[in-house]
Amino acid sequence: MSTSVTTPTPQGRRMVAVAILVSSLVALALWAFAWPAARTAPRDLPLGVAGPAAATAPLKDQLREKKGAFEVHQYADEAAARDAIEDRAVYGAVVVTPRGMKLLTATAAGPVVAQLLEQAVAGQAPQGADVTTADVVAAPANDPRGSALGASILPMAIAGVAAGAIVRMLGLRGIRAVASLVLAAALVGVVAAAVTHSWLGILTGNWWAEAGVLSLLTLAVGGTVAGCAALLGPAGIGVGALTMVLLGNPFSGVTSAPQLLPEPVGFVGQLLPPGAGGTLLRSVSFFDGAGSTGPLVTLGAWALLGLTAVLLGALRRRPAAAAHAEAPAVREAAPVA
Repeated sequence: MSTSVTTPTPQGRRMVAVAILVSSLVALALWAFAWPAARTAPRDLPLGVAGPAAATAPLKDQLREKKGAFEVHQYADEAAARDAIEDRAVYGAVVVTPRGMKLLTATAAGPVVAQLLEQAVAGQAPQGADVTTADVVAAPANDPRGSALGASILPMAIAGVAAGAIVRMLGLRGIRAVASLVLAAALVGVVAAAVTHSWLGILTGNWWAEAGVLSLLTLAVGGTVAGCAALLGPAGIGVGALTMVLLGNPFSGVTSAPQLLPEPVGFVGQLLPPGAGGTLLRSVSFFDGAGSTGPLVTLGAWALLGLTAVLLGALRRRPAAAAHAEAPAVREAAPVA
């Protein structure tokens, strides 16, 4: 008796391919979103210790025993520690005084971090001793847990992806594409600032500076997506969208802190627009721009590279289009045998 092997039909192969692709995307999304959240813990979290060296030495030794959880900075007194927090050099500081320990936090830099520091310092205090807490830079009253701020970054990334995709689908290229992306980003920033600052009250800094940050974040994402599409074709939209939304958003650390994410996720996240944008928005809105240089350069670099790719894609297309237009003319001019 002979047996025959049934060859899968093209439709059957497509069905299997779709199932594998979707399950792979789900696995990637769970890894990107759930893994960092499940591994949240301090990793070289900048923390200040203020007071006389002899008095702070035991505390510093205890903190350093936590296997790299904290990056300890020594300050002479409480005033210097407060300045360091306001400059975003540290997330908080422990002040050692003859009356006990005092914890300085900044919930505006991350309520999750402030809560973590309270728990950590309480565990280091002598038994029965009270640890007083002072919030040096408080989070807005309308967003005490920072959840609304964290939820504001994803819409900016989605707006950038949408802008880049729409520019591609409308066939805009070169200078027209760049102008459209810049205009869209500017309007998105104004609208976003009106919602987050004027209406919800979750941002409390300079209104126009916040609008500028939101615009630059949108432009960095939109320029990257449009640039990828200009160089890679329609597939570039998917590459840009996956990078910015599927990786950039969960790796941003905006809902906690980059130093609470597994390594090297926190570092990589700050090199992507959502992470850099979230850090820059905190600096501009709550810390008078302190610590804004790095994320500002990162966003500017992404925007510049993306828009440059858009222009290069248009230049690459012109020779091909010219050659395609000349071909019929050559055929028509050829003598008939």
